[in-house]
Amino acid sequence: MRLAITHRTRYDFEDPVVHALQRLRLTPKSTSGQSIAEWKMELTGAARELEYEDHNCNLTTLVAVEPGVQKVEIECKGIIDTNDNGGVIGRHAGHLPLWHFASQTKLTKPGAGMRALVQGLSAEQNPLDTMHELSARVLDAVTYETGRTDSDTTAEEAMGAGHGVCQDHAHIFIGCARQLGVPARYVSGYLMMDDRVSQEAGHAWAEAHIGGLGWVGFDISNGISPDARYVRVATGCDYAEAAPITGISFGSHSDRLSVELEVAQQTADQ
Repeated sequence: MRLAITHRTRYDFEDPVVHALQRLRLTPKSTSGQSIAEWKMELTGAARELEYEDHNCNLTTLVAVEPGVQKVEIECKGIIDTNDNGGVIGRHAGHLPLWHFASQTKLTKPGAGMRALVQGLSAEQNPLDTMHELSARVLDAVTYETGRTDSDTTAEEAMGAGHGVCQDHAHIFIGCARQLGVPARYVSGYLMMDDRVSQEAGHAWAEAHIGGLGWVGFDISNGISPDARYVRVATGCDYAEAAPITGISFGSHSDRLSVELEVAQQTADQ
């Protein structure tokens, strides 16, 4: 499948910015199940300082906001060719050892609720079936609902509240998988929706490392493994390591963020 993606992010600052740096993980790369036909990033009110591959092998762009601006725009556009591999990414590779993804973080650390969720589950005999069962349990326990959590909400907090979004589902799954001894990681990226082109935000899911298969994706919010409609952009131990945009600013006390995202299948005549 060939997907056309346009992702625009705009910051409107209340006061002129004195100094600001932003780390962008907005550039996908060719990997198992996807090939980048074209991709470009355009900046308004900011300039590239450095491009590098971080410790999770994410293509990362460091930008400096121009002093005195009150608006910053980041536009990414590209064409991605994808295949349906049943969510299987394959063998572990990169700068970090596999055991690194077996350790809990502040965002994934289980509490009483998550420990109760995994009761009766074991990853020793058939870890793939166990991870599918875990995914179903997370979705059953935590209703998808926007506006009730934010990027700082921990997995256990979302579990206790009983509602959250794809980020929360992924964190709960990851924390529970690690509790069962299965390495797991967070994925940020894009999903082509079947009923619309325009979206309000990107998507997030999880990957677990299964013996004999390697990394396998689980979109907990939709109850499936990623297929040809998905584009992986960044991975990490949790959202903090795979967030599309992070940064700091000085000189403006508040800012307003707006996002425009379009993901559509491109036909042969386009």
